[in-house]
Amino acid sequence: MGAAVPGSARAARKKAFKPPRLGPGSVIGIAAPAGAFMPATLNRGVEVLRAMDFEVVVPDDLFATNGYLAGTDAHRADVLNRLFADPGIDAVMCARGGYGSLRILPLLDYARMAAQPKVFVGFSDITALLTAVSSRCGLITFHGPVVTTLADASEKTVEGLWEAVASDRPVTVRSEGAMALRPGSASGPVCGGNLNTLCHLLGTPFAPRFRNRIVFLEDRGEAPYRIDRMLVHMRTAGCFDGIKGLVLGSFDDCGAPAEIQEIVKDVFQEAEFPILAGVEAGHTEPNLTLPLGVRAVLDAGRRTLEFECATEG
Repeated sequence: MGAAVPGSARAARKKAFKPPRLGPGSVIGIAAPAGAFMPATLNRGVEVLRAMDFEVVVPDDLFATNGYLAGTDAHRADVLNRLFADPGIDAVMCARGGYGSLRILPLLDYARMAAQPKVFVGFSDITALLTAVSSRCGLITFHGPVVTTLADASEKTVEGLWEAVASDRPVTVRSEGAMALRPGSASGPVCGGNLNTLCHLLGTPFAPRFRNRIVFLEDRGEAPYRIDRMLVHMRTAGCFDGIKGLVLGSFDDCGAPAEIQEIVKDVFQEAEFPILAGVEAGHTEPNLTLPLGVRAVLDAGRRTLEFECATEG
């Protein structure tokens, strides 16, 4: 394990590959790689998964705590590594976001993850893991609900999760409340996630590469000037050079949506790629599941993001 292993896994997987498709009876293992969580809320989310006809494995040591973290760094990484290594586990879902994923990135066994590809789902702080697993293993990952948010999820969120990980049909994300900040269409693999987390990956060995991709961004609880600062930081660092398009999810408790949209239009005023805002993904309901690493077609004018099928089998 460690930072030296991921390079070999990445070299072996130059093209993104799809995990096996889930179905009734598939086994989902629960990891807690970030913040501590409320056991009762987790249990309600587990029941939602079981109602979807999945079997769920909750490791006995999942409920450890270490301050605001779900156990020590070594413990959280070990649970995630064990679930990926277990051939009886078909998918891994994260219990909660919060904070902590960045701390365990060097402790993960990326080579084994590449050898045992599974559906991997989470959002918010889990963006760090989705990004690292995608880039280091070449595995398509899924920006979608964590188990504790499934506890109170809408039917549309639950259906969106099923369609992304268990359907043999392409996923089409269509948000009636979305709006084109710049019309046009583009195609390419989708990457991204939580803006704050992506910004904190810059300068690390796990920083994502956005060129030739459609970039998805969302966030929660950030003042408008901080959204501005993070976007400008990433733009100045060259993160958005050569991207195909930009998709904005929810920016809950970040000020008025119109204010965030004006910031985005200002930061990207000289860009030519299409920009779609208001997609139903992120820290609000519904939180639709977006496959990361799979090719999609963005049509900002039609307010659609159409993905290729993200699983196989």
